[in-house]
Amino acid sequence: MNEGEARPSTNPMRDIVIDKIVINIGVGEAGEKLSRAEKVLSLLTQQKITQTISRTTNKDLGIREGMAIGCKVTLRKESAPEFLKKALWVKENRIYDYSFDREGNFTFGISDYTDFQGMKYDPDIGIFGMDISVVLKRRGGKRVRNRRRSPGDIPPDHKIGRQEAMDFIKQNFGVEVVS
Repeated sequence: MNEGEARPSTNPMRDIVIDKIVINIGVGEAGEKLSRAEKVLSLLTQQKITQTISRTTNKDLGIREGMAIGCKVTLRKESAPEFLKKALWVKENRIYDYSFDREGNFTFGISDYTDFQGMKYDPDIGIFGMDISVVLKRRGGKRVRNRRRSPGDIPPDHKIGRQEAMDFIKQNFGVEVVS
C-alpha cells in the first residue's frame, strides 16, 4: 500500500458521511434585499433561515457591528445529501480541486438560484448567488472531541484528508474533480 492511499476498512466507524451543509447568501445590507435573499433560501430548502450578523464596523461599506448582512441555512441528515445532489447538478457534477481544504471539507458557489431545477426567475426577487460549504466527518470520533467531560483528541489517521474527501465525492455523487 502506498503512502497517502486510503486503507480498506470494514469498520463502520471509519465511514465518511456528510456532517452538515451550510448555504450562505451575503447581501451586505439589511432591509428589502436581505428579505428577498431569505425568500430564495426558503424556496430552495424549506428550512428555517438564520440571519448572519456583522462582527465589525466598516464605514466605507456602510456596515455597523451587529447589523444583519446576510442569511444562511444549515442542512443535516437526510436533507443534506438531497440538496447536495441538486447543487452538484447545477455545477454539472464538476468541482475544482482547490475547493477542498486539508481537513476534507469543500466549498463551491452557485451564481444564480434559477439554475436549480424547478426554479424560475421572479422579478420581485431578482438574482441571487450563494456559497455552499460541505463538512464531512467519520461516523466515530466527534462525540469524543466534543464531550464535556474528558474530551479527547482525534488521532491523525482518523481525520479525513483532502484526497479521501475527493474520493468520497467521486464515488458517492459521481462528481468529476477538475484540477
